[in-house]
Amino acid sequence: VGFKLTGSLQDGITATDLVLTITERLRKHGVVGRFVEFFGAGVGYLTIADRVTIGNMSPEYGSTIAIFPIDAMTLEYLRLTGRPESQVALVEAYARAQGLFRTDDTPDAAYTSTLELDLSSVEPSIAGPRRPQDRVPLESASSAFATALAAMLAEPRKASKPGSAGTGGGSAAALAVQAPAWADQLDHGAVVVAAITSCTNTSNPSVMIAAGLVARKAVARGLTCKPWVKTSLAPGSQVVTEYLAEAGLNTDLDALGFNLVGYGCTTCIGNSGPLPDEVAALIDDKQLVVCSVLSGNRNFEGRIQPQVRANYLASPPLVVAYALAGSMSIDITRDPLGTGRDGQPVYLRDVWPSQQEIQSTMLMAVQSDMYRRRYADVFKGDERWQGLPAPEGDRFDWGEGSTYIAHPPYFEGMTLEPEAITDVHGARVLALLGDSVTTDHISPAGAIKADSPAGRYLIAQGVQPSDFNSYGARRGHHEVMMRGTFANIRLRNQIAPGTEGGVTLHLPGDQPMSIYDAAMQYQREGMPLMVIAGKEYGSGSSRDWAAKGTRLLGVRAVIGESFERIHRSNLVNMGVLPLQFMDGESAASLGLTGRESFDIALASLRPRGDLSITAVAEDGASRSFSVRVRVDTPEELVAYRHGGILPYMVRQLVAASRS
Repeated sequence: VGFKLTGSLQDGITATDLVLTITERLRKHGVVGRFVEFFGAGVGYLTIADRVTIGNMSPEYGSTIAIFPIDAMTLEYLRLTGRPESQVALVEAYARAQGLFRTDDTPDAAYTSTLELDLSSVEPSIAGPRRPQDRVPLESASSAFATALAAMLAEPRKASKPGSAGTGGGSAAALAVQAPAWADQLDHGAVVVAAITSCTNTSNPSVMIAAGLVARKAVARGLTCKPWVKTSLAPGSQVVTEYLAEAGLNTDLDALGFNLVGYGCTTCIGNSGPLPDEVAALIDDKQLVVCSVLSGNRNFEGRIQPQVRANYLASPPLVVAYALAGSMSIDITRDPLGTGRDGQPVYLRDVWPSQQEIQSTMLMAVQSDMYRRRYADVFKGDERWQGLPAPEGDRFDWGEGSTYIAHPPYFEGMTLEPEAITDVHGARVLALLGDSVTTDHISPAGAIKADSPAGRYLIAQGVQPSDFNSYGARRGHHEVMMRGTFANIRLRNQIAPGTEGGVTLHLPGDQPMSIYDAAMQYQREGMPLMVIAGKEYGSGSSRDWAAKGTRLLGVRAVIGESFERIHRSNLVNMGVLPLQFMDGESAASLGLTGRESFDIALASLRPRGDLSITAVAEDGASRSFSVRVRVDTPEELVAYRHGGILPYMVRQLVAASRS
């Protein structure tokens, strides 16, 4: 798919505004399983950092890969980041010899399909409250949130327990005596998390410098962030910290509470930590729908923070602006962000830097030797890293009693030759799900609640809730991760209507229980399991545990209207069969309730072939329908026949060692 870019961005428009616009367009076009190449004269006006910002959101708009051509801008980036001139010359010579070097005279390639965007038409934007492709023009943000709020308030919600993990530990009762002075201001739409985060946006000098300049102008006017906003700064690298310091902008960001929290995945993956006690308690007491604003790539349900239901992606300077405003209900394009020390209202236009200000600051602060110096010993690490004990030998020593790493069960009972694939008989549906179920819904990475199956397991191992850490931190322990599968607090399972969270029914009964507990009971009964879903199943992060956990729960097959590329592949590689409803068909159109038992005939299994499924209802009535096998290649079928890629590789290694 070719995406033609023309014109240039207007003053004040950021790379984040552009990538959110592109993500919206490509999701509507449909590029799952496609390569996307950007071309046209507009490419020449985008810096490499801007192009990386666009390319890095390829999973969010669904493509296999996003490609930009090599051109003069590429060569300048190599020089800026400290590459030797000999390497720059080699890149240029090779690209030109292969016909890969773009100039203004380069003819357009032939594509399967094309889109076009005039860069001058891009407007300030955010995206949310649940998906990266749901772009909202900044000038419509407050009204769009009002619409989203009405829908959220109508949804079922499982009330948080005061003091439970992920709520911040606050107590609403305690606030009856010591409520903060601003308690009455905390309402629906309050921005309680404002995070400059993401490996990509926070490595783009233009938006990071812009964020620092917004902070500088705000501090100069006497503005402060609202007291209920939890702020953080996680730069993409130490070079970012260095050029912010060189420009003197780090002190301005610090003054607003955007303090350095580290380098790595933070709020964007759910490592936002608990909210302050008084904020957490007020949210629970008032049953508020509150917001986060972050400069990351992903804002899926239940991902960012357990108590935050509306999450918006925005450029780093807009993150600062929303921290000052403190509410998504405020129209920051027209309403003041706050009141300056002179008693006068301060508007977004008063603190927003011009492109000239950003460029001049970048030229002064971003220097090539920063990259050379910082990356000269990038793999050496500091004293703490060097001081870590490193075991010797060529095999990992599985320690006993760790709640972080455990020997996985993927090879238990494995034979030298794979067993024959057998038909599925009497399978029960563990979860009946809707559209756009992300890998965060399937395998959350954030906080572990004390009353969840994973939380109860950790407590039984002697781990206190304060030491739970996150699912992402414990991804080396299958007992924790399989208990966390389908445990997202925003998951809505249609088998258990009116519930929210990892809840299901153990069929044929009507007793609600956790999905993990039900899966274990089904396993004791020898019952195979299935999942039924809608469109875009498995979108979002690659999240290998979304497939691993599904397999460990005993799920044999997933039937969906469509699959995201990476998760579909991961299911196959874990020995779980992805099946797709025929075009125009769905669980609803076929009258499936999820309470049926299912038989799947696998004798004719072949890549992209059709299979027959028979569903038997509770009253004994049966119906058959066809599905498309989403094992897409012969090699994938080989891996599936082995029970997944891991046993397949082990068998290959054993065979090679015997030959």
